[in-house]
Amino acid sequence: MPCPPVPAAVPRQEGAVAAPRPAVVPGTTDHPVPPEHVVAYPRPRDGLPAVTDSPAALAAAAHALATTGTGPVAVDAERASGFRYGQDAYLIQLRRDGVGTVLVDPLSAGSLTTLAQAMSQPNWVLHAADQDLPCLHALGLYPPGLFDTELAARLLGRDRVGLGPLIEDTLGLRLSKDHAAADWSIRPLPPSWLVYAALDVEHLLDLHQALGEELERAGKAQWAAQEFEHLRTRAPRQTRPDPWRRVPHAGKASRSPRSLAVLRELWTAREELAAELDLSPSKVLPHQALVAAAVYRPTSRRKMGSLREFSSRQARQHQERWWRAIERALTLPDADLPPTRAPLGPGELPRPRSWRRHHPEAATALEQVRQALHARSTAVRVPQELLLAPEAQRRIAWDIGEERHDHLRRQISTAEVCQRLEAAGARPWQVEQTAAAIATSLSR
Repeated sequence: MPCPPVPAAVPRQEGAVAAPRPAVVPGTTDHPVPPEHVVAYPRPRDGLPAVTDSPAALAAAAHALATTGTGPVAVDAERASGFRYGQDAYLIQLRRDGVGTVLVDPLSAGSLTTLAQAMSQPNWVLHAADQDLPCLHALGLYPPGLFDTELAARLLGRDRVGLGPLIEDTLGLRLSKDHAAADWSIRPLPPSWLVYAALDVEHLLDLHQALGEELERAGKAQWAAQEFEHLRTRAPRQTRPDPWRRVPHAGKASRSPRSLAVLRELWTAREELAAELDLSPSKVLPHQALVAAAVYRPTSRRKMGSLREFSSRQARQHQERWWRAIERALTLPDADLPPTRAPLGPGELPRPRSWRRHHPEAATALEQVRQALHARSTAVRVPQELLLAPEAQRRIAWDIGEERHDHLRRQISTAEVCQRLEAAGARPWQVEQTAAAIATSLSR
């Protein structure tokens, strides 16, 4: 089958508009672009591209990205968090030198196989990649390599790492961020939203170049490369046990197993209905209603309906479902009630706030680890949680604390800390930057 013709340019809905250029000398961590020199950047320089919303348009765009485009490809995705069930992508924004900006509607563009092939060679540039990669993976899109501008900024010790502030401080341009929390599942998408979406990738490549050069000058380029590869290849996060316990303010119901059962049954019923309706769970029934029912444990439909949190039209629409869930919880045998303490997942440690009372040696070790990392974090200008993941901090402190409790040790060497950090998943640069300081602190 012959390849589709290479378009002369991505179709445009509007003519190009004059737009300011990024700062000739990019701002840095120590010398950001002064606020008085930042200029507004309201519209895409090349005009707003037409949405790629058909298989034919997608084939042409994918062909252009693969054959005409050069260098890395900037990538972003828009979801409908808070509106739809799950975290699906409802718009994909791409930009590559030689092609310009491409806006892909995954709902109407057909199979993304050709796009996945076109994007399987160039490295990707994203901002806060951990937010977008899962929904892109679900569409069969996987980066061969990536550069995360947010992560790069954090490694450089930037105070402002959001995309808008980062572009202001580095490139001297101010973008509109009016539609960050919009419902991107609606169709057609308003032109102002598409402008916002296009601007999200318009400057990612310039930002990538500026931050990459600063990482090189700071001696942190290899640190960043290791973090980017870890982010690209890490396995999906495992679902924690009892996700219903994470309802906001659920602690109000934690004193009673029966109340927790009400919370669990209502949460499960809400999830099932939200999935059926393709709505965010909080749109189906507010979090406050789950907690109120768990606390008050109404014993009839009337009493449930008298709760203020169940008086809205939204709650009354499915009141029979909610009552059946509450009724199940109220009639459960005691043996089937959930425990008041959340069970630990495989390999999961108790919460550190309980260590001082139940595991004092581990609590002391954790304080020593954190003190060492705080000093090292200040020295290398990297946030403490990025210098070493909190889970790795807790793991080494817990293991050392347990050994101290059993009188198995008094001193710990740098080599041993290195081994423990590697086993906890620390990257080589993290081990190199923290092992000696942690060993010294734990040996006091």
